[in-house]
Amino acid sequence: MADEKKKGFFKKFVEEFKAFALKGNVVDMAIGVIIGGAFTGIVTAFTNSFINPIIGSFGGGTVGGAFQLPWAVKDGVAKEGTAILYGDFITAIINFLIVALVLFAMLKAANKLMNLKKKPEAPAAPTTKKCPYCLSEIPIAATRCAHCTSELTDKIAADMKK
Repeated sequence: MADEKKKGFFKKFVEEFKAFALKGNVVDMAIGVIIGGAFTGIVTAFTNSFINPIIGSFGGGTVGGAFQLPWAVKDGVAKEGTAILYGDFITAIINFLIVALVLFAMLKAANKLMNLKKKPEAPAAPTTKKCPYCLSEIPIAATRCAHCTSELTDKIAADMKK
């Protein structure tokens, strides 16, 4: 009996996991993460091959650079791994800005496409009308104004709908 409960629990667990994993949003997110990883590699290569040389040509140097910590130098020789690599940090910031700009543009385009598919909503039917005597808003089905207590006849109600 306990063995059957374990099988039933496991089977239910697998079914729930399938339902979760195969939801459209989860699959879309997984695809987005994979594409994002590949895109980051492209952006890094673009930054290192094109952007950094262009920036370096204006300043006469390279974007890559390091600041050696003075207390890590002994007898004119620096210990390995004791430099602050500010050039790598600047490159990472440039990469981030490029990825963020492209993702922003892609999301903006996707949202625009989604809005094109949506049908414009029909205006909702009015739920109120104006009393012809005091011009207060009253429910459409009202036969007497709650504000001025005027009786609204069928003729007046028909005139109000026009």
